[in-house]
Amino acid sequence: MRLIAIFFALLLLMQGAHASSDLPNDAMLKKMIGRMLIVGFEGESLTKKSVIVKYLQEYTLGGVILFDRHFDDRAKTKNIRSPKQLKTLTSSLKSFAYKPLLISVDQEGGKVARLKPAYGFEATPSAKVVSEMDAYMAKHVYDNLAKTLKDAGINCNFAPVVDLTINPKNRVIAGLKRSYSSEPKEVIKYAKIFMNSLRDKNIISVIKHFPGHGSSLEDSHNGFVDISETWSESELEPYIELIHSGDANMIMTAHVFNENLDELYPATLSYKVNTELLRDKLGYNGVIVSDDLQMGAIAKHYTLEQIVTLSINSGVDMLLFGNQLSYQDTDVLISTILAQIKNGSIPLERILESNKRVERLFANIKTE
Repeated sequence: MRLIAIFFALLLLMQGAHASSDLPNDAMLKKMIGRMLIVGFEGESLTKKSVIVKYLQEYTLGGVILFDRHFDDRAKTKNIRSPKQLKTLTSSLKSFAYKPLLISVDQEGGKVARLKPAYGFEATPSAKVVSEMDAYMAKHVYDNLAKTLKDAGINCNFAPVVDLTINPKNRVIAGLKRSYSSEPKEVIKYAKIFMNSLRDKNIISVIKHFPGHGSSLEDSHNGFVDISETWSESELEPYIELIHSGDANMIMTAHVFNENLDELYPATLSYKVNTELLRDKLGYNGVIVSDDLQMGAIAKHYTLEQIVTLSINSGVDMLLFGNQLSYQDTDVLISTILAQIKNGSIPLERILESNKRVERLFANIKTE
């Protein structure tokens, strides 16, 4: 029996060594990594020589995110100037991309809107204002928003916010009127209206910020946010309903720390939150996308190697680097992830899982 045990142990070691030598070649791995990235870029228009075009074609990026203004220079246009210009830009992105591409924005309404009336787009009220409307009027608002996005060539909207207004002093959610209510049923009601309007125009919605940002006081853009003493399980209710109803195709993580869920890591980097809670307990099998990994809550506390390794291993499928708060070279980013795969820190299985989910997202939703 001892000899048999030794034989099987050796066999497993040989299989492991064989598997590690069977990694795809670097070019193929880089394309698989590229499908897991959503990046921001400079420019109101594109040419064949644009840096983002190189990345789209060499790495088959999964997505881009568009902004109207530069974060540190609000007078300077980044990607969005007018309806006509934006339509030309999104058409160029699609024509240069070798594979289907998420062209995303944050268009919640109210103060969080990249397509503003000042540029010629129709205004959309905040979630707080919409929550004071009946379902018919809310549908009218979100139908118009969805049409605006569709006409602009946008196929992914980082909305709706399903955070509960638990802390009225919350600066980043309640303070900006981004939440519909403190009551889960009301949040679910209006979120579904928003998501149905987007779906009718073949636009992917992204519900956020899991597992809940509405009880926080601080803003995770700036630094560490601890919700251990304020978070409530009721903040999971919108996710539970939207997952079970089949409405959730993409869920965005929050950079919030809750020692009751994970005593070491904020949600975006947490296996306990993203895999054990969101996937295993709540039954979610769609795409998990990180919030911007350049936000202070993450970038001030972890190295790039730690950020990509922890987030991917936690269960995140698409990593968002907005290139607003700082600049992350995509070549360096992909090389960093590649090195972590090759040294065994990130299992190839995780890359394969995420690629499968990303391609299923494109297959199930028309993103023309």
